[in-house]
Amino acid sequence: MTMIKTFKEAHGFARADVTLANWRTAPYSRWSFQNVRDLVPTAPIAAQAPAAEVPIASDAFLDAPMETGLDGASTARAFLDYAHTDAFVLMRGGEIVAEHYAPHCDPNAPHLVFSISKSMVALLSGLLEAEGLIDPDRPVTDYLPEAKGSVYGDCAWRDVLDMRVSLDFEEAYLDPLSDFARYRRAMLWNPPEPGLPAETLADFLLTLRKAGHPHGGPFYYASPNADLLGVVVERVTGARFSDLFSERIWKPMGAKGDGCVTVDAIGTPRTAGGVCVRARDLARLGELLRNDGVKDGRRIVPAGWIADMRENGDRQAWQEGRNVDLPNGRYRSQWYQSGEADGTFCAIGIHGQWLYVDPSTETVIVKLSSQPDPLGDEENQDIFAFFRALCRRPA
Repeated sequence: MTMIKTFKEAHGFARADVTLANWRTAPYSRWSFQNVRDLVPTAPIAAQAPAAEVPIASDAFLDAPMETGLDGASTARAFLDYAHTDAFVLMRGGEIVAEHYAPHCDPNAPHLVFSISKSMVALLSGLLEAEGLIDPDRPVTDYLPEAKGSVYGDCAWRDVLDMRVSLDFEEAYLDPLSDFARYRRAMLWNPPEPGLPAETLADFLLTLRKAGHPHGGPFYYASPNADLLGVVVERVTGARFSDLFSERIWKPMGAKGDGCVTVDAIGTPRTAGGVCVRARDLARLGELLRNDGVKDGRRIVPAGWIADMRENGDRQAWQEGRNVDLPNGRYRSQWYQSGEADGTFCAIGIHGQWLYVDPSTETVIVKLSSQPDPLGDEENQDIFAFFRALCRRPA
């Protein structure tokens, strides 16, 4: 007779131990990043025909000796364990050749992808641009008149897409008293603060103010910009982000699992970081972009938008933003480009979330994690080296 484990036996802590105050910290994040719907309101991103999937056997690939670029990690599995990996998928030429799931990870559970969400909402912006509903060169106030008087009152949509808004805002992830903590309370990711009024996400965005230089200057990464994208996409279309993404991208590309996006008290989507999806489905999204937006002969994402995302972006703005992880890189439409000959582009989220596409080797890599340090800048260099080694390793 099989004994059913209690929650504490399975996870090492009780469910009651996980709260809005600690859910993004270790060890609770190993569970909460796959169970966000138990903590924060969400809206569904429906697949056409959801189905459970069984991981392929990958021991030979994961345990074979390889140069990972990290001292002490002589196999892919050893590196993945070092990097707090929950789920890992490697595709080559459209086929899954290896995958890995930590003991605490359910392959069929949607995992929070944090700022990969930014890159996903930007795809919808690309569709709307192709349809003439959004023009990157027009001011934000053409789509959101109430933004007048805020930081977004005199910037173009392109400035928002490329993170070149002159914004007086710091992403202080670990400071509970910062404006960033106020931001997270507005999105319902942090508990309410006694004595302070509740804000919606859209209300918060319109309180943001401009820094002391013009828009269109150095790259300055700020999550509120991508939440604004979601607000405007909903305003322009009259549809919910979750429904739009489902109908225009998720279902057509053949996702096998329902995803979701966290929402605030009035249903505004947290498009800067609240999307939750399966690792395999995220890899399918990367494969769609590797194939220039076409799936089974059907165009889903405009070819011109993909070409612009992969080939453009201001390198000087990137360098002036003092970015060290990709010294030759660029940033365009909420996606990172390596700037190297391989043409690699990627989407990245805090706590170790990655969608990495190398067109030169037809490789797509997904790594979803519960890395304790939100930023882990030192690990980023190790991960880039590991991914490059994987792309050049025979399948």
